[in-house]
Amino acid sequence: MHPVKPIIAFAQLNVPSELQSSFAGFKEPTPIQACTWPPALEGRDVVGIAETGSGKTLAFGIPALSRLIESNFKSSSKSGKSTISILVLAPTRELAIQTHDTLAALGKPFGIASVAVFGGVPKDPQVKMLKNASMAKDGMTTRIIVGTPGRILDLMQEGVCDLSGVDYLVLDEADRMLDKGFENDIRNIISSTKPAAERQTMMFSATWPEAVRRLASTFQTNPVRVTVGSDDLTANSRVEQSVVVFDDARSKDQRLLALLQKLSHKKTTTKGASDSLILIFALYKKEASRVEQMLKYNGYSVGALHGDMSQPARLETLENFKNGTTGLMVATDVAARGLDIPNVGAVINYTFPLTVEDYVHRIGRTGRGGKTGKSITFFTGDNHERSLAGEFARVLREGGFEYEGLKKFPMTIKKKEHSAYGAFFRDDIPAPKGPTKIVF
Repeated sequence: MHPVKPIIAFAQLNVPSELQSSFAGFKEPTPIQACTWPPALEGRDVVGIAETGSGKTLAFGIPALSRLIESNFKSSSKSGKSTISILVLAPTRELAIQTHDTLAALGKPFGIASVAVFGGVPKDPQVKMLKNASMAKDGMTTRIIVGTPGRILDLMQEGVCDLSGVDYLVLDEADRMLDKGFENDIRNIISSTKPAAERQTMMFSATWPEAVRRLASTFQTNPVRVTVGSDDLTANSRVEQSVVVFDDARSKDQRLLALLQKLSHKKTTTKGASDSLILIFALYKKEASRVEQMLKYNGYSVGALHGDMSQPARLETLENFKNGTTGLMVATDVAARGLDIPNVGAVINYTFPLTVEDYVHRIGRTGRGGKTGKSITFFTGDNHERSLAGEFARVLREGGFEYEGLKKFPMTIKKKEHSAYGAFFRDDIPAPKGPTKIVF
C-alpha cells in the first residue's frame, strides 16, 4: 500500500476553482485536512481522530463536493427517486445547522443545495424540502442532507427521506453519537444507503475507544486512519487552563464579575468587536438563566443558550454572539460540542460539567483555528465534582498547568462507565483488524 502524502498547500489541491475560494483567509491546511484530503479524494474511506476546532468540516466537505461535481450531479436519477447522494450525521441540532451552512456555501456556485434535518422544530417544513429534493428549484438541486440520527430515522420511517442513493456518508462526532445512545439509529440509517463497496464513508471522532472502532469496522472498507495528536481525549494545547477552587460556592458570582473585569471585557460591546467574546458554561438550565440575569443586572450585554429555549431563540442567541452584538454568552453543555465560533477569547466554567470529557469539549470552544485561548474553571468539590478531581487534575497536569488547589480532594481516577451499560461496560473487547494509520 502506498503511503499517503499530505497536502501542505492549498495550491496542491486538485479541486474546482470555485471550491478553492473557500480557503480565502486561511494560510495553509490544518493537519486533519492535510492528511485526510489525499485518501478522501481518491475515494478511500477515512477515520479522522482530531481535537475540536481542527477544521474537520472542510476535511470531509471538500472531497464530498468534488466527488459530486465530477459525477455530473445534474443528471437525473434513473429510478426517479430522491437525488440525495451525500449524508452527514451529527449528534446535535446546532452542529447539524453549522455543517449544513458550510456545505450549502460550498455547493452554491455549482447549484448544489443542502437540507438540514433535526428535532426541536416542526417536521412539516423539513418534509416539504425532502419531498422536493428530486426537483431542481431556482437552478439549485438538493443533493445533501445534514441531520441528527433521531429525526432522520423518524422521517425515513414516514417514507419521506429516501437515502438509497447515498454514496458519500459522514459521521461527525461519532463518539458523542454513540454515547448519546444513537448506535441502533445509526446502523438503521446506514443500512438504507448504498452498500459499503459502493459508498465512501468518512468518520470523525475526538477519541478512538473500542466502541467506536467496532462501529467503524462494520461499515467501512479498509479505511485510512488519520490521528492528529492522541487517540485519547486531550485538551487543546493552545488553551491556557487554570482552576479556581472555592470553599464557599456562594462567592462564585462576585468572583465571576471580578474575572470579567480582569479580562478587560467592556459592558457595552461594539458590534463586530468579537475578539473579546467570552463563553460561560453552567451545568443546569435554571442556573444558566440565573447567571444570565445576574450579569444583565450588573450591566453586561449577555445572551443565553440552553434546552428550554426555542430553536429560533437559540439560533438568534448564537448569531448575536458570533457577530459580537452580545460579547458574553451563558450556555449549558448543549453548546459544548462542535460549535465553531472563531473568536472566543476565553471560556469560563461557572460549574464543572458531569464528565471530564465534557470539560475538554467545553474549553475547545476557544483556541480554535490555530488561535490561542484561555479557560478558567470554578471548582467547589461539591456533589459530583469531588469524584472527578483526580481525572481533572490529570488533564491539567498533562497540559503543564497548575492544579495545586485540587490536591485536597481524592486524586483517584474513577473507572469510566458507558452511558447505557454503566460500570459493566467492557471497553477491552478486541476490535477487528484496524485501518491504515497516519499520525500527524
